[in-house]
Order: sequence, then C-alpha cells, then structure tokens
Amino acid sequence: MFGFRQKKKAVVKKKTKLELFWEIALRFVILTIGAFIVAFALECILLPNKVIDGGIIGISMMLNYKTGFNLGWIIFLLNLPFIFLAWTNLGKMFVLQTFYSVIVLGFATTFFVNLHYTVIEAPLLVVVFGGIILGVGVGLILRNSASLDGTEILSIKLAKKFSFLSIGEFLMSINLLIYTAAIFVFNVEQAMYSIITYFITSRTIDAIIDGFNSSKSVRIVSDYYKEIGNKIMKELDVSVTYIKTKGGYSGEEKVMTYCVVSRLEMAKLKEMVKSIDPKSFLVIEAVHEVEGVRVKRK
Repeated sequence: MFGFRQKKKAVVKKKTKLELFWEIALRFVILTIGAFIVAFALECILLPNKVIDGGIIGISMMLNYKTGFNLGWIIFLLNLPFIFLAWTNLGKMFVLQTFYSVIVLGFATTFFVNLHYTVIEAPLLVVVFGGIILGVGVGLILRNSASLDGTEILSIKLAKKFSFLSIGEFLMSINLLIYTAAIFVFNVEQAMYSIITYFITSRTIDAIIDGFNSSKSVRIVSDYYKEIGNKIMKELDVSVTYIKTKGGYSGEEKVMTYCVVSRLEMAKLKEMVKSIDPKSFLVIEAVHEVEGVRVKRK
C-alpha cells in the first residue's frame, strides 16, 4: 500500500526572553539617540534662526518663541491628547514608546538650551543641515515604532471619519495652517525657509525609514527559465524563485523567475538574460530594503 510522505512542518524559532530583552533595550537606546538628535536640530540650528518644522513640533516652536517656555515640554503637553488617541488605534507598545520618546525629548531640549550654542546661522546651511539632522532623528524614532508628532495620529482619525480627504491631504492642510501662522509669528521669508526645511526633513525621514538599499527586484518571464535561473545562481550567487503564471492573451502557462540583485549587478543580469533569450520579458523595480540572506545552491 502506497502512501504520501508528509511534509515536515517548518519550525519557527521563538526568541528567548534574553533576546527579547536586548531587542527592546536596543530599541529604547535608538529612541533616546533619535530624541537627542531632534533636540539638537531644534535648539541649536532651527529655533535660533526662526525656522520651524511642521506639525506639533512646528506649533511648539512658535509657542516657545512667543512664551519662552521649554520647547520639549510644550511638545510633550501638545502631544498628550494624541498619545491617548493612539492607544486604541496603534497599540500599547506604540503609545509607551511614543511617551518615552517625548519625555526624553523634553530632557534633551533642556540640556541643549542650557548650552546657549547656535551651530550655524547662514540661512541656506540652516535649512539644509537643520532639515537633514532633524529628519535623521525623527526617522530613527518612526522606524522604531514611536512618534513625536500627534498631527499624523489626528490625520489618521480624521481620514477614517471624513473620507473626502486622505491622510496625506489632512496632514498637508494642517501644515498649511501652521506655515500660514508662521508668517504672522515671524515673517514671510522665515515661513518660506521653514517650508523648504519641512520638505528636506520629510525626504530624509523617508530615506531613514525605507533604508538606503539600492537593490532591484527583477521578474523575468521566459521559456528558458531554468537556464536563466541556473545562470543567475551560478554567476551572481543570488537565489531565485520560480512562480507559475498564465498569459493573459495566450492563456499559456508560464514560469516567472524572481530575484533581488544589487544595482551594480543589474547590468550583468540583463546581459545574461538577453544572451539566453532575447525575447524574454523583464520587469525591474526599486527595492527600498531587503532583509534575510541569499540562499546558495547546495
């Protein structure tokens, strides 16, 4: 009597308590570093030059300029309602880490404001380097599941309740009001510098969150998929995945070869594929981040 051999179940290795402890500890260390970087950018570069960020931080900077009250604690107080708002939507761990980050930011701004030190004063350098440094700090915090800006949480809530605008559109509307207010608090020129800073900060945050990986994902449709796959694995030492597909017009079943290669390997891969099958169909996309290892052939 013949039977089918059962496949072995994949064994998922659970993290030990010690591994979880170090993972969480490292996350809080990065949150601390991120908060100090943000505080440095705000107190030593942007605020002394009357340049603000968007969101809660921007509102807090204007209130600090008008009242002289500690910037970090203004950010903390204004963020409190949004932190509680996030409790049901984004989870307890997010709220805890956000609360911690905002508290650390309060202490960090106090530390830097007591130094009474302005790093740069040239407007162009303030906008560029202030935006980049601020973006790095905020990016580190966002990448580790925390936030310093309650307007994003508010935008998520508003977008769910009022579907006529997206989250991004609500966020843009809020920031438009903030930068309009900056015209009256400072002047038109400073408001324009602030908008440029916000743009640079946003792009830097995206780079930190998405990663600096310059890899490309490649999908190859060819009748010679085995030859192409073997050549890629042999010459580039890259693992490939075969995916069954079906042609929309022809209705024929095909096999698509999928792999991820670095930017430097891209030209060689295309040359290899075309040398085997000049009529092959390739789709190439940018990959922001790759995790895991390359699987070598045995």
